[in-house]
Amino acid sequence: MKIENTKAQMRKGVLEYCILSVLAKKPSYASDILEELKNAKMIVVEGTLYPLLTRLKNAKLLGYKWEESTQGPPRKYYELTDLGATFLSELEVSWNELVEAVDLVKDSK
Repeated sequence: MKIENTKAQMRKGVLEYCILSVLAKKPSYASDILEELKNAKMIVVEGTLYPLLTRLKNAKLLGYKWEESTQGPPRKYYELTDLGATFLSELEVSWNELVEAVDLVKDSK
């Protein structure tokens, strides 16, 4: 079994949570989301991000607005909807419970 496969599955499992967390700070352009994830060592490519953003938008967790750019065409900035903020809060609770459970398993003797 290759560790890279497992690591990729772990990242995939938390990607929605990370994207929503990035957007909770401020509306962001897709390349800004990629950059923030990259800086956090979450390796994500555009081919993964765009379908996920579309899925989150279709679920009404994200909205977007177009803003004029000084360099080229207008840019689409994604932002959390009220439903998205509520969903993120629920994910945070689930994440904290998961981290606690994993820590208990790791620390049990």
